[in-house]
Amino acid sequence: MPRTSTAAASAALAAADPVMARLLRDHGPARFSPRPAVADRYATLARAVAYQQLAGAAASTIWGRTVAALEVAGHGVDPIGVLALGEAPLRSAGLSRAKAGTLLALADACERGGVDLTGMGRASDEAIIEQLTAVRGIGRWTAQMFLMGALHRLDVWPTGDLGVRAGFALAHGLTEPPTPKALEDLAGHLAPYRSVVAWWCWREVDASRER
Repeated sequence: MPRTSTAAASAALAAADPVMARLLRDHGPARFSPRPAVADRYATLARAVAYQQLAGAAASTIWGRTVAALEVAGHGVDPIGVLALGEAPLRSAGLSRAKAGTLLALADACERGGVDLTGMGRASDEAIIEQLTAVRGIGRWTAQMFLMGALHRLDVWPTGDLGVRAGFALAHGLTEPPTPKALEDLAGHLAPYRSVVAWWCWREVDASRER
């Protein structure tokens, strides 16, 4: 079965819901980053871990140092390279002990078969989340970002994401962001394209900061 494009998903949402129609007019169809190659899936996840709870500039600097440390040592940003590099150089690059531990734990899980990044394209969203969150330091949000950014799954709905909650409130004229549970109920009718809705919610927040 052919994949639904983000443009087609955006149009379907706009046809079904007037608020989504306005979001499409204001922000255009959802545009996700290019899907990484299978060989780059570990690097995509590792980068997401490095960026957790950090401002963009600081996270970018630390991630750049991490990649550089691997390259200087002759390794790639992959499980074998990270395991060979070890914790101390990862910490020296600026990663916290917890994040360095997560990168190593993920690399070990990939090598031992507990996490199958190669076969994830055929697995369900929940099966992938279950695999990834079994790794110490990887939570549901990180797994959901991987589903959206690396696998381009169209019905990911990160209700715990503050930007999604705030953007949904802005889009619907709510005085307060809905709780994660409320957000799950409010967007049920927008399945199976809630990744597109999340993208629009983020754009709503960006636009509100520019006003």
